[in-house]
Amino acid sequence: MTDYTIYHNPRCSKSRQTLALLEDNGVAPTIVKYLDDTPDASTLTTLVEQLGLGRAHDLVRNKEADYKSAGLSKDSSDDDVIAAMVQYPKLIERPIVVKGNKAVLGRPPENVLDLLKS
Repeated sequence: MTDYTIYHNPRCSKSRQTLALLEDNGVAPTIVKYLDDTPDASTLTTLVEQLGLGRAHDLVRNKEADYKSAGLSKDSSDDDVIAAMVQYPKLIERPIVVKGNKAVLGRPPENVLDLLKS
C-alpha cells in the first residue's frame, strides 16, 4: 500500500515507532523527511484540517527553542504559526500520517491503527 504518507523525522523515536507500525501492517508509505523537505504553507494548512485540529498552534512543538525565536505564543494567528513552521520545521509536531483526506498524529504510534482501519 502506497497511498499513505508519513511526515517523518528519523531521529525521533515516536516517528520511527510509527513507521515500523505501518510497515508491520504491510504499509510502505511515502516518507517525507520534513526537516529536509519542509512542507509549504498550503500543505501545512491542509494537514491541520486533515488532522481535525482547531487551529495551527495545536500542531506546533511549543517547547522548541525555535518557538521563542519565531516570536510565537498561544495567541498567535494561524498564519503566523504556519509561517513559523515553514521557517522552522522543527516546530512541526511529528509524525503525521496521511491517507487520502484523513491524517493522524503518531503520538502515540498506535493512533495510526485507526487510519489503517479506514
